[in-house]
Amino acid sequence: MYRFLLTRQWLILALLALVLIPTMVELGFWQLHRHEHKVAQNSLISRNLKAEPVPVTSLTVPGHTVPRSDYWRTVTATGTYDTAHQVVVRRRTSTDGRIGVHVLIPLDLKGGGTVLVNRGWVPSAASQQAFPDVPPVPRGEVTVTGRLKADETTDASGIKDISDLPDRQVMLISSAQEAKRLSRPVLGGYIEQTAPEPAGDSPELIEAPDDSSIGPHMAYAVQWWLFAAGVPVGYVVLARRERRDRAEAAKAAAGEQQPAEPETPEKPEPATA
Repeated sequence: MYRFLLTRQWLILALLALVLIPTMVELGFWQLHRHEHKVAQNSLISRNLKAEPVPVTSLTVPGHTVPRSDYWRTVTATGTYDTAHQVVVRRRTSTDGRIGVHVLIPLDLKGGGTVLVNRGWVPSAASQQAFPDVPPVPRGEVTVTGRLKADETTDASGIKDISDLPDRQVMLISSAQEAKRLSRPVLGGYIEQTAPEPAGDSPELIEAPDDSSIGPHMAYAVQWWLFAAGVPVGYVVLARRERRDRAEAAKAAAGEQQPAEPETPEKPEPATA
């Protein structure tokens, strides 16, 4: 009945099904893990954004790598801006998707130490070699509030670090690189400024990270698992259809080969007078 399943064509089809099923199941679990990671990250963002502000020096020191558990923690820093060493970070987008730069400036802390502050986004200059128009910072002692972020790396951001850039331009926000340029220790990570708001809304402050969207990963996981379940069902349906088609073809062939019944000769009609 199903001997055709041992033919080369059907054996290849069965092997393909045996490969597809575990692959689709694994892809489903991959999407599930991405969903769980997104949910955990949203929970971390929400929790850290709602946490009470703490002094930045309580969470980081020079050479420190900010752990994920401290990402987006609200911190404060009081000191004076080092305007002579302000730089811009290239290839950054605004809230509405415009390409520009982020303004990065050292803040010399009251009581000692330096921390980097990302003031926000401004448009790029007309020429990539020129320094853009950046609004001045307040003079004297200031208190900055913002989100603590880890140093950027090429692996984490996908941004290639370029060394031969014009003066006062960088590709990545790195406390180690800035410490080398400033010739003094810099706290690990940096502050993404949220307050005070700049006069004239420039630089444009960076919006808070999204902590509500979970993406389509769970739907994709269910989709892959449905595909995996559909493979054996499809195989059975194809096999039964093949069996039916073969049976109908065999019945039709048997009918054509059956010998026809001999015709009965007609009797001659009797002669009439």
